Amino acid sequence: MKSVCFTGHRSIKGVDHHSLKIMLDNTICALVKKGATEFYCGGALGWDTICANMVLYLKKKKQLDINLHLVLPCRNEDQTKKWSEEDKQTFYSIMVHAETIEYVGSDYTKDCMKRRNARLVELADCCVAFYNAADARSGTGQTVRIAEAKGIEIINIYEMIK
Repeated sequence: MKSVCFTGHRSIKGVDHHSLKIMLDNTICALVKKGATEFYCGGALGWDTICANMVLYLKKKKQLDINLHLVLPCRNEDQTKKWSEEDKQTFYSIMVHAETIEYVGSDYTKDCMKRRNARLVELADCCVAFYNAADARSGTGQTVRIAEAKGIEIINIYEMIK
């Protein structure tokens, strides 16, 4: 195993965020012990932001030899158009520290998120998700199904902490 992608809901409700971060930290560290070095994130609010920040934290504080790669659906201005200034600042801070940034398209289109999700899975040997199956019609559900079809390991942290 070399590469991991993240997928999860934008709204992280009904869980203790401290416990969630500990579980994510432990999961990423376990994957690194299995050989994972490349971590791919979609740049959305919520789970993507939590995961990107965790990878950057572990790289700096625990000096893990890992890299964060962003796979974004469209140009930054379109993706962040409706975001708060605080969320935009967090996003740009993550971008500055990412090893690479890949855009699947330039404009926001009805399918740019789906193409981004498919690209994340294409790059990964494992998928770390925060997925509530009750929300199967979501982009997260779609990404999990793509990962299942590819036959890669899926670690669903939502199921572990609920």
